[in-house]
Amino acid sequence: MGWRASSAPWNRRHDPSRMTQPVFDFVDGEGLDSAAAYRLIVGCVVPRPVAWITTVDAAGRVNAAPFSSYNYVATSPPMLAVNIALRAGDGAVKDSARNILDSREFVVNVATEDTLEAMHASAAEYPPDVGEAEALGLALLPSRHVRPPRLAATPVQMECRLDQVVTLGRGVNTLYIGEVVAFHLSRDVYDGNRVDSARMRPVARLGGPFYAALGEIIHRPMLQRPPGGEGWTGDAPAKKG
Repeated sequence: MGWRASSAPWNRRHDPSRMTQPVFDFVDGEGLDSAAAYRLIVGCVVPRPVAWITTVDAAGRVNAAPFSSYNYVATSPPMLAVNIALRAGDGAVKDSARNILDSREFVVNVATEDTLEAMHASAAEYPPDVGEAEALGLALLPSRHVRPPRLAATPVQMECRLDQVVTLGRGVNTLYIGEVVAFHLSRDVYDGNRVDSARMRPVARLGGPFYAALGEIIHRPMLQRPPGGEGWTGDAPAKKG
């Protein structure tokens, strides 16, 4: 059964005295092994946007690989962060991470419903001397400020220069923070001011072997003015007290 809208006030609908108390399983994070922690975290933190990252190695081969531990982290200047773990099998540094460290450049391409199959195929472990772009026949476009090219099939591409590298936890995960030095935006999704998420049709990662599309888009008025006033109408309800 799906959820059904209610006309009752929020605080009444969530009155503990009126609710059947849920039953929770407790999982202690202390001492949790990496495999169990991975299953829990990727199942809980959903949906996750997918950064389809292109990099170039020293021989000029173009690597393309998807990463869903990713988000924007700053707007002045615009910055993105992606967590790239060591390879699960042998603990080696992944090709994308090594290329980012060596060149300090990468491109984040937004994966969409139309590019899902190619993006998913690029997640396979290719040998270091094989470039996914060539192996999968991915069409490329030149970048303006960085050496790695863009993926032509994607509607949004962001050229990035590495700003910081942060080793996390026990050293299995590393956060790569990049400054976005250029945006490339298809006119199919960009009107010169805003990117239309519905027209972009991005895909997101869920736990296990699952992806998701946007689904229903829900509108609510902005309650605080964001940088630049995006989506702000100035008619948010006043706070009481």
